[in-house]
Amino acid sequence: MERSLELGNMTRVQQFVLLGLSTSLGIRDVLFAVFLTLYLLTLLENTLIIYLICSHRELHKPMYFFLGNLSCLEMCYVSVTIPSLLMGLWTGPCHVPFTACMTQLFFFISLICTECTLLASMAYDRYVAICHPLHYPLLMRPQVFLGLAMTSWFGGLLVSVIKTACIASLSYCGPNVLNHFFCDVSPLLNLSCTHVALTELVDFISAIVILWSSLIIAIASYVAIVRAVLHMPSAAARCKAFSTCASHLIVVGIFYSATIFIYARPNRIEAMDLNKILSVIYTVVTPMCNPVIYCLRNKEVQAAFHRTIHSS
Repeated sequence: MERSLELGNMTRVQQFVLLGLSTSLGIRDVLFAVFLTLYLLTLLENTLIIYLICSHRELHKPMYFFLGNLSCLEMCYVSVTIPSLLMGLWTGPCHVPFTACMTQLFFFISLICTECTLLASMAYDRYVAICHPLHYPLLMRPQVFLGLAMTSWFGGLLVSVIKTACIASLSYCGPNVLNHFFCDVSPLLNLSCTHVALTELVDFISAIVILWSSLIIAIASYVAIVRAVLHMPSAAARCKAFSTCASHLIVVGIFYSATIFIYARPNRIEAMDLNKILSVIYTVVTPMCNPVIYCLRNKEVQAAFHRTIHSS
């Protein structure tokens, strides 16, 4: 009863202060230039991929449909987190209204959950193409790959509605300083002045459902692909397939490792500096690498790009 009266007398936090990546002015200037360049490069890469896939009929295949979805997602993804990162580097610690913080959190959770399931869908697509090539047109017919993509987007949206509602319903009585460059789950839970066990449980269960299930699907698909590649008669074909698989696995491994470490834990993370470093990896580095790994090294995409250049 006393605890309830105490909380009732406290003023609810109306805004949060994002500390950003660094408080040193000299370091902030360098980081601003670096991250602005990475942001613009990521937007350029993904815009190019979407244009090539939409404008060339030979790329109207399930694999490129998923890659187009991934490029669209990456553009939204970096546009949710990097602008606040750049603002913090430009102005120093910045004030974010409570509603704006929850809005950013909603879109971030939705997009990261969508990316997890979309990467799993892409891995399954490659598994069908390599391990069951004769049945590929049936197993990956339009109803299937459209359904997988829609499930990824709407699944991420549903999870985000639940998690954001839980976090927004908590009481924040002060302090209001987030040691991060965007509004993320763990920093917000650390600031709550009410019991967060239920919210942490919802966060943990959703991480199990989304992160771990999609990771298992991706790993199982790539294991089956590797087994199929090992049985290829041509050494050149095996080398080429392993090169592609290795690149995909590196990107998928980095993304899932960072996200699982942060989100698939039943407790709050106290090491916020480590949290920020890992967040940079999956909010900045992987979105920049994904277009190169998945698309721009692909011969069909390169051929479409060359035809576009020559026709202009």
